[in-house]
Amino acid sequence: MTRTSLAGNPLAPAAGRRFVRTALADWSGAGLPAAALLGQRVADDLILVVDELVTNAVVHAGTTVELLLRLEEPAEDRPAAVVLEVSDHHPTRPLQSTRPGSGAGEDGMEEYGRGLQLVAALAECWGITYRSGLKTVWARLPLDDWETGTLVTGSGPGAGEPAAEPAVRRGLRAAGILAPVPRPAARDEREWIDRGAPSFLAEASDLLAGQLDEDMVAALAGQLLVPRLGDWCAFWLEGCDGGEPRLARVWHADESALERLRAVLEKEPPRLTEAAGTAPVRLAWPEAAGEGSALAYRLVAGGQAYGTLLLGHRTPCRVPERVTALVEDFARRVALAIGAARRYTRQATISRVLQRGLLPSRVARIPGVESCVVYEPSDEGLAGGDFYDVFQSGAGAPGAPARWCFMLGDVQGSGPEAAVVTGLARPWLRLLAREGHPVGHVLERLNRLLLDESMEAAEAAALVVAAAGGQEPLAPVQPRFLSLLYGELQPLGPEEGGGARCTLACAGHPLPLLLRPDGTVTQAASPQLLLGVVDDVRFQSQSFRLAPGDTLLCVTDGVTERRAPSGRMFDDGDGLARALAECAGLPARDVGDRLRQAVHSFGETPVRDDLALLVLQAR
Repeated sequence: MTRTSLAGNPLAPAAGRRFVRTALADWSGAGLPAAALLGQRVADDLILVVDELVTNAVVHAGTTVELLLRLEEPAEDRPAAVVLEVSDHHPTRPLQSTRPGSGAGEDGMEEYGRGLQLVAALAECWGITYRSGLKTVWARLPLDDWETGTLVTGSGPGAGEPAAEPAVRRGLRAAGILAPVPRPAARDEREWIDRGAPSFLAEASDLLAGQLDEDMVAALAGQLLVPRLGDWCAFWLEGCDGGEPRLARVWHADESALERLRAVLEKEPPRLTEAAGTAPVRLAWPEAAGEGSALAYRLVAGGQAYGTLLLGHRTPCRVPERVTALVEDFARRVALAIGAARRYTRQATISRVLQRGLLPSRVARIPGVESCVVYEPSDEGLAGGDFYDVFQSGAGAPGAPARWCFMLGDVQGSGPEAAVVTGLARPWLRLLAREGHPVGHVLERLNRLLLDESMEAAEAAALVVAAAGGQEPLAPVQPRFLSLLYGELQPLGPEEGGGARCTLACAGHPLPLLLRPDGTVTQAASPQLLLGVVDDVRFQSQSFRLAPGDTLLCVTDGVTERRAPSGRMFDDGDGLARALAECAGLPARDVGDRLRQAVHSFGETPVRDDLALLVLQAR
């Protein structure tokens, strides 16, 4: 079994195809018995299905896509096969039960694109499983021989029976699915307008509402319109700064005419005034496109104009009113989706700007110590409650060696309240460290600052409640609790044996682990109270020598509390220590990469919490 995680962007299908080819090559190179049956036809079918399913997941969910492949050896009751799973994390898909079987795509279930139809055509059996926040399409593709027409099974009854006809049927059905969809006859189109329009608008709304990029909205809208309601279409989108509209998307039923049409349309965008409202406006047909007709629709939602939709027909016919009314309604939904995408983009931009302030732009290089940081926030658009830093704190007393400080913290809670504490704690720690306070005193002073900040926030919230006539605010103030691992490193010269002197303290945080070159792992600190809970608490620090070859590992609870499907956590039974022991002899970067992969592989679902690791290794 092999799996990978693909980013939810247009590059995912190509990455999925490469992953399939690599997996097939690895299986063949490993000499697995079933790998001898992996012919070119099987590879083509598998790549085709994965490409379509990953494309569907990216287009309709827009999230990270998990891809799993498994090679099954033949048994008495079933042939050898490749099993694939493509999962996305659709945030709004309702929970449904698994629908297994070869007819799962023919029972009225919603299908978008050709991915599910291809699965039904090529797979022996398939289905869709919905879990909380996760949708998985699985399929089993049998390994049969296209040339000889024999289905390779185990030694039981039916072994070697002819199977060329089912394989040919699957191939022909897949070819029919991939063939261009013909334009319906006029009578069929009228019947579709009368009966299928409400379903079309409902499905279009569901599809467009999940898109967070305005260009993707335009691309999907074009595919929905052509060739169903027109022979070609184009979308001009207004700039957020009020500049000239840009031609965002052109779609044509005849791909060979696409570039020529785009060249004509780029010369001059349609000019529609506010007086036109949302009703269609007939425009002159582009000169290079021959005879025909074109209607323009303003994309308006909430009083805001987002652009113009131009829908064209090859013939200069009069478009029925029921068609123009349908497109007008569709254009409003497109405008709503574009508005939502722009608001998301604006919010994501603000979040990225804030993230640059919450996390260091770089970590300092410590002489004689190699470092590696792995940081993965649960929300990719905003830094979460985990934070880290490595910086030089100055030489301290005259003649004293320079000190480098490191920290790894986790704010209790999430959202803006956690971001506020993150934005306060890291600068405070830097300031306290540069004032020359010992490690334990730094934590004590930070603890008092957090308690003062928490009291001030509570008083401010009380004022808000009083001003609102006693009504509680929508978002209550969260306590300023913070778990923190903080330490200092002083590099040692050759006369002292090299490495570094490490002094650290752990306040309510997962304890750091020290890996020796011989694979021995020990805890490098003692547990102490969480910060921001009790006033007037004293924190103790531990000191030890980080000898050449020693590795210090610091993690947040996103690592230690990662759960398997059974409910067991990653660090249960000293699981983290065992994983670290297997990294003996590896450089710091490889230690971080291996542990990150171990955390992701421990559970079937993506990591839900912020994940942070800091690896410090004396050279």
